[in-house]
Amino acid sequence: MTEQTLSRRARLRAQTSAEIKEIALSLMAAGGPDAISLRAIAREMGMTTGAIYSYFASRDDLVTTLVGEVYESAVQAAETARDAVPESDTGSRVTTWAHAMRDWALANPEGFRMIYGDPVPGYRAPEDSLGRDAALRACTGLIGLVAAAWPMARARGSHDREYEWTDFDPRLAAHVREEFPGLPPAALALTLRVWGRMHGLLALEIYGHLSPLVHDPAAVYQDEMRDLVASLGLTG
Repeated sequence: MTEQTLSRRARLRAQTSAEIKEIALSLMAAGGPDAISLRAIAREMGMTTGAIYSYFASRDDLVTTLVGEVYESAVQAAETARDAVPESDTGSRVTTWAHAMRDWALANPEGFRMIYGDPVPGYRAPEDSLGRDAALRACTGLIGLVAAAWPMARARGSHDREYEWTDFDPRLAAHVREEFPGLPPAALALTLRVWGRMHGLLALEIYGHLSPLVHDPAAVYQDEMRDLVASLGLTG
């Protein structure tokens, strides 16, 4: 078998794998997470279910691949946008991260639903999956932004009460204490609030609840992010 033949087969396999993943996301968008099944995908593609199994060993294997690739794409977009802004301009780094996530979500609505919407019933991500790694990067990136803003936010009283590390998931608390020594638990609570404000309007938009009510969702989101940055004592 020639190298050219092997290369052609590899390309065809990659194309088929990509089509399987695209149809899986389309099925989920139309029927919710329950709609993802290898049998349904096989019907859509005119393949046998057995042929699909030669690409993905199980539905969970497919979901793991999807979540990992989708999450990696989202985090890469946010990190790239953030890193194009000087570290000294914390406010602009916050808004740039938020707008990059919105741009990515609008371009990949099914992907947004996959990682931030209803979970796939019965699915549990492996501990060493790409999706878990990407989720940790997203978490670390957002905490890093809040950590940079914390001196100003604390001075403005951007937290309402004292928090303890025991208020949070032990693994999350341990990660924050390792990556950001000296950052108090109140800053982690603030990070969760920042995340909620970044994703709240975005989720309403992606799920179709915002657009019927306002002609320019982008303007509303921009105003929300400006207000968020101001609440942290920043400009951007």
